Amino acid sequence: MQGDRVQRVFVIVLILNVAVAVVKAVFGVMAGSVSMVADALHSGFDSFSNVVGIVAMHLAGKPPDPEHPYGHGKIETLGTLVIGAMLLLTAAGILLEGYGRLITPITPEITPITVGVMVGTLITNIIVSTYERRKGEEYQSQILIADSLHTRSDVFVSTAVLGGFLAIRLGYPAADPIIALGIGLLIARMGVGILYGAAEVLIDSMNLPCDPALVRAVVMDTPGVAGYHDFRCRGKPGEIFADIHVTVDPALSIARAHAISEEVEQRLKETVPGLAEVVVHIEPDDSA
Repeated sequence: MQGDRVQRVFVIVLILNVAVAVVKAVFGVMAGSVSMVADALHSGFDSFSNVVGIVAMHLAGKPPDPEHPYGHGKIETLGTLVIGAMLLLTAAGILLEGYGRLITPITPEITPITVGVMVGTLITNIIVSTYERRKGEEYQSQILIADSLHTRSDVFVSTAVLGGFLAIRLGYPAADPIIALGIGLLIARMGVGILYGAAEVLIDSMNLPCDPALVRAVVMDTPGVAGYHDFRCRGKPGEIFADIHVTVDPALSIARAHAISEEVEQRLKETVPGLAEVVVHIEPDDSA
């Protein structure tokens, strides 16, 4: 099942993120680098978001029941909301810590080991984020794609930390807390973006891959269809629900009109990416 495949990806990424976070935290504390510790917290939150993803996908994979006739797919979106909210909390903590270090400066100890750790974890993050993004697109998983964007931010954060190390070497110790502030703002921006994307799903936005031209071509190519109107879709990529009004010759029998509606439904499901269900309303063609 797709949910099981997504969960396996999360488990793999979780293991790698935990390793990266621990290494950054240990050497960041040893060096006294607030930006490196902030980066470690960011990586640590990657691990937490992976756990959220695993739990959310497990619950979202449950089959429909009398209380949830459309299934439990939106639990994945709720998991995405949790990730976005926790990102904002993490950003707030990092901003406060960076501000404190800016008021009370502490010059971190930069060694070849700390630089090597950052370079190594940077390479790991590039590999992990690329892998996660590709799998998210392959499985059309909203939460996996969102988490891959979060993981990818570590690449930019780690690059910024390395830039801070260089600035400190050049005699600008204030660069470390300033970069920590920048990291906090970056995480906050990502959190807002993730929350916005999840909210789009929950309010049934039509910002989905329901190409009107494709829908028109499929529907109008179906024998017996005279026209259509009021096509709507909602949900999320990979799990789209839609409805459409199709007009037919009013002289047709109910059985024939029903057969046409079933043909339209089948063709749309086969052609529109991620379309899980479509309700076809049959109406008489006024022009006939």
